[in-house]
Amino acid sequence: MKWVTRGDGASMKAKIAVGVCAAGFIAGLAGCEWRGSTPQPPVTAVPQASPNTPPLVTPQITSSDEENNIEIYKRASPSTVFITNTALRRDLLTLNVFEIPQGTGTGFVWSREGYIVTNTHVIEGARRIVVGLGKETYQAELVGVAASLDIAVLKIKAPPESLLPLPLGDSASLRVGQKVLAIGNPFGLDTTLTTGIISALGREISAPNGRRIRDVVQTDAAINPGNSGGPLLDSSGRLIGVNTAIIGPGGGSAGIGFAVPSKSVAKVVPQLIEHGRVIRPVLGINLVQDQMAREMNITGAVVLSVAPKLGAGKAGLRGLERTQDGKIAVGDVIVGIGTYPVKDNDDLLNALEQFKPGQTVPVKTQREGKERTLMVELSESE
Repeated sequence: MKWVTRGDGASMKAKIAVGVCAAGFIAGLAGCEWRGSTPQPPVTAVPQASPNTPPLVTPQITSSDEENNIEIYKRASPSTVFITNTALRRDLLTLNVFEIPQGTGTGFVWSREGYIVTNTHVIEGARRIVVGLGKETYQAELVGVAASLDIAVLKIKAPPESLLPLPLGDSASLRVGQKVLAIGNPFGLDTTLTTGIISALGREISAPNGRRIRDVVQTDAAINPGNSGGPLLDSSGRLIGVNTAIIGPGGGSAGIGFAVPSKSVAKVVPQLIEHGRVIRPVLGINLVQDQMAREMNITGAVVLSVAPKLGAGKAGLRGLERTQDGKIAVGDVIVGIGTYPVKDNDDLLNALEQFKPGQTVPVKTQREGKERTLMVELSESE
């Protein structure tokens, strides 16, 4: 009830109050009080929280995307591991040798047999590798590396029930704009989740051995030092890549990160587990360095020499030869294998990786200005 004062103020309020009380008694109502000359409205007691008690707020999921992030993290984070690479150092004063952390990175569980996948550069030069899985740590054994893809496989002896492999996705079906999630240990902050999209496909980056890694996935999900070797996941929680490199000022994230596609990872990891190395098909040739080929203004892979008992020798490929006047004559320049064009040695090696030892493939070469195609049986690399 709002009291309004008009004219003579107090007398008017008194008249109104008497009328209201009279009406209340007639209707059998209670609660009308008279306080001097100013009546008060009925007051209902409302319980008040202590000023030191925070308000009770129930967190609400505001979108299906948020629910998806939470669910993927819940399922995938137990599969992500913390990797510490240690090395030996000698104290300059005492000459004592001691072990120090050389770097940290990320990895993930590949199988319940204890196999862990990470980047080659994460464990490079390590004397000892320690893997943190949940609240436990395990000393890891190096199983094998594929330096041309920056992929390494480790093995730990952990209870099978604590080893939760990530489901494998198909990187060949990815599309730009698709949502992705990354889990890793940036700057040593374990099991950190970041999200983003696929910014581009088909990128190329350099591997630690100088080879080009092709069909790399580019993402704007925050990838920082320590994320290397960690999983890049799609919105179903499937592995679509292994985070391996960034472009950013000062080594921090600038929204440009790269991941080795899961298609390549799925191809080399079983070989590393079985053989400790990648089984590659070879032609049976040695190549002239790319720099020398460029100096000769030649496009393609220039054959330096040929192993006579392997496929290339049997098919009739030729390497460099010295003429009677002492000059060097170029033999075959490989410009294509199968449907793959070859512009340099790296193109040749990447083309060969699309085949298997024992297969016979058409090799397109140029010799003395003429183009020819030779059928070559591929051998297994030693």
